[in-house]
Amino acid sequence: MGESWRTRVRASATGPFGHIEYPLRHTLDFPGDPGVCGPGSASWSVISDVAAFVGGIRALLIQSAHPEVVAGVADHSRYRVDPLGRLSRTSAYVTATTFGACPEVERAVEAVRGAHDRVEGTSHRGRSYSAAAPDLSAWVHNVLTDSFLAAHRAFGAAGLTSADADRFVREQARIGRMLGAEPVPEEAASLSRWVGDHPDLAPSPGMRAAVDFLADPPFDRVQKVGYRLLYLGAVSTIPGRIRHLLGIRLRRGSRTAGAAGVRLLRSVLGFSPTWNLALIRTGSPVPEGVFRQPLPVDIPPGWQSPDRGDEFHR
Repeated sequence: MGESWRTRVRASATGPFGHIEYPLRHTLDFPGDPGVCGPGSASWSVISDVAAFVGGIRALLIQSAHPEVVAGVADHSRYRVDPLGRLSRTSAYVTATTFGACPEVERAVEAVRGAHDRVEGTSHRGRSYSAAAPDLSAWVHNVLTDSFLAAHRAFGAAGLTSADADRFVREQARIGRMLGAEPVPEEAASLSRWVGDHPDLAPSPGMRAAVDFLADPPFDRVQKVGYRLLYLGAVSTIPGRIRHLLGIRLRRGSRTAGAAGVRLLRSVLGFSPTWNLALIRTGSPVPEGVFRQPLPVDIPPGWQSPDRGDEFHR
């Protein structure tokens, strides 16, 4: 694979997420701060892998099956005219809450809570909604956690034991409760059941529009090729009941296509450079050979690891 081709694929894969400022640009101001998850956490391992791209697509699809949640998106979001901005903001929230130092996590959560306070209305079936309501926050948060986990189990670089999966869910549950979500299951199996058997799901006009949009987003030609593989992989992990409600047909070879897309991206992107940065901030050992992108921020001259005392240089 030529380097110019790798560069083009890398730019196509990461470009959609770069439409706002990087959320952890000042993270080295908090040396040694492990954040909510921290080194050795299941969350740092799961969300640093490119399978998380599949999880993000899966989450957006499943979240749209809740009429009140998708009505809030349709009524108050600019995703149709600014889809990459919304995608960037969602990615930034996940990045900050998972890998950020505690002050960065708190700022990200408060920003979302402030935005949710303004999202209120009535769905097509006459039910009032508020994005700040604990049950609606729980749907969004729990589906995202379940989707990252399902995608990693299907396409992740390393397998997860049942104990690791439960640890991931517990770590993410702490973030969900900071956001005001309730209920927030703390075991992978109970989380999966909560999502798959949720009683409030139903078709809606907003759902149809969201599903159509996610099936064919406004990406360029190169991006669409890779996205389609990831989309098919995401569909292959959605429970049958929800997939039927969404009106999405499971095509033969979808799981294989998703695996191929993830392998390709992993070969080009490696693991998230944000994980690399968080390891440096906490003075943790940095594994060799897994990072293929530059650090997202410069290491200040003279900056020292809080534990090892040695300096890091770009």
